[in-house]
Amino acid sequence: MQYIDVQKTLDQAKPNKFHFKILFWCFLIIVIDGYDIAVAGAAIPSIMEQMHVNASTAGFMASSALFGMMFGAIFFGGLSEKIGRRWTISICVFLFSIFTAAAGFCKDPVSFSLLRFIAGLGIGGVMPNIVAHMTEFSPKKMRSFMTTMMFSGYAVGGILAAALGKQFILAYGWQVVFFAAGIPIIIIPFILKYLPESLTYLNKSNQKAQLHSIIQNIEPSLTVNPNTLLQFPMEPKTENVSITQLFNDGRLISSVMFWIAFFTGLFMIYSLSTWLTKLMALSGYSLGSALSFVIALNLGAVVGCAVGGWLADRFHIKWVLVTMYFLGGIFLYMMTFEHSQSTLYFIIAAVGACSTGAQIVAYAYCGQFYPSNIRSTGIGMAGGIGRLGAILAPLIIGYIVTLNLPLEQNFMVIAAAGIVGAIGLAFINHDKAAA
Repeated sequence: MQYIDVQKTLDQAKPNKFHFKILFWCFLIIVIDGYDIAVAGAAIPSIMEQMHVNASTAGFMASSALFGMMFGAIFFGGLSEKIGRRWTISICVFLFSIFTAAAGFCKDPVSFSLLRFIAGLGIGGVMPNIVAHMTEFSPKKMRSFMTTMMFSGYAVGGILAAALGKQFILAYGWQVVFFAAGIPIIIIPFILKYLPESLTYLNKSNQKAQLHSIIQNIEPSLTVNPNTLLQFPMEPKTENVSITQLFNDGRLISSVMFWIAFFTGLFMIYSLSTWLTKLMALSGYSLGSALSFVIALNLGAVVGCAVGGWLADRFHIKWVLVTMYFLGGIFLYMMTFEHSQSTLYFIIAAVGACSTGAQIVAYAYCGQFYPSNIRSTGIGMAGGIGRLGAILAPLIIGYIVTLNLPLEQNFMVIAAAGIVGAIGLAFINHDKAAA
């Protein structure tokens, strides 16, 4: 009788086309997700003008999707444990594609906010499941790198939203970038067909044939047949994953610190993704130039994902994250000074690397910290509570804009979040990590 240690096989597998197929689908889904998040920020100056709303109202409109993301991250993070990740991810893609596109038909802030809230449920629900999926299937020596490279699709989606906005908003109106968000619904059948299901879920639901097939693809050198016995890590036998399990085995303080880090990290990201275009326009730049700064921000985020993931696999991931958060605060503070336009592009790109890039590494760290049976729930809770920072970001920065205070104060507030996040991460007890 042949025994296979599943976790050991996953950890020690050599990357092959099966791993890169998973990376491709997860990356594509995150590109779409990132586009749907960033599209409001790209369009917000035009939305404010057409709907005749002030910055405070626009901040509320932007926060409606983020409010939905908080609930989506918590709900769909747990749902995947019951129905599997493929169906959960597909439901999320359907929600954010359809309802973001529908928001393009809105003429008033109330209906716009309602549709963006529903879209936000799907946007938020995708994140914990995609991170858990990539973490589960990635070989250990490349786990952080593959997870962060997958999540760099978030920044690619932001670049796509800014590029389409720069090209089409002035000519065709802000609605066109929202309508484009409906196109990805066509990939749902392909997700269900080509994205493999979670091994933990297949084992729990006793789907042995699929389980054996996936193990064979992960490590082709193995001989897997119906008589092969697969050994999974010992997990608590429970029908439902309880949030209290996140606090077991000395994880209480660390879980809270993850929540603080996600709160501050997402505060930085959504302050910038929502208001950078408008803030740069208020600084005297045209809409096209302001959107170019958004592209620089997201290009920096892509670099931050790659470099941060590479460093996290070679050094202590916790201290890599602490450093990135701290530098994010420093670079944001540097934006309060006068700079040439070329220097400003560089600083904004560095901010993107140390905010969005750092947050993506934080998702990877969170995915590695929790045991596999509560991984989606752990990431979902951190992402869900972190969404409070995302929700507050457009509101607080929008309020500051309405006060007509010096623009530097906006960047000072965002910079402070990065420093607080770095402090929170420093208090995580890495000795309690599962991976």
